[in-house]
Amino acid sequence: MNSAVFYSSKTDMWATPQDFFDALDAEFHFTLDACAVKENAKCAAYYTPEQNGLDQPWTGQVWCNPPYGRNVGQWVKKAHDTASGGGFVVMLLPARTDTRWFHDYIYGKTEVRFIKGRLKFGSCQNAAPFPSMVVIFGGEHKNE
Repeated sequence: MNSAVFYSSKTDMWATPQDFFDALDAEFHFTLDACAVKENAKCAAYYTPEQNGLDQPWTGQVWCNPPYGRNVGQWVKKAHDTASGGGFVVMLLPARTDTRWFHDYIYGKTEVRFIKGRLKFGSCQNAAPFPSMVVIFGGEHKNE
């Protein structure tokens, strides 16, 4: 597999910067990466595209940096539904506050941490062309 494509603008998959993840992991102690490839998985337990994390159960302390394409709303809904069932999910997402998924599943229902500046994903030399946010679904952070 050519893992370089996972770090380029030719894909909707953006590898989480390790130091950024490590800081969140120190806070939340993740046990499952719901959307990863072997080369960039952040937890010992993870779902690959072939396993389709959207079709799998999300249990434990879940980390999810989903593909940022047209289907990102499905991942956000899955996180929302998981938290509504008592689960806990932290997502790294593009800060697209004008989208339906933001208003339906995030705004006023979760803790949102907007990231100052732009992240450098994977081994990219340049920062992302979009702002990012961390969204916390469920647990003690739930605001519903």
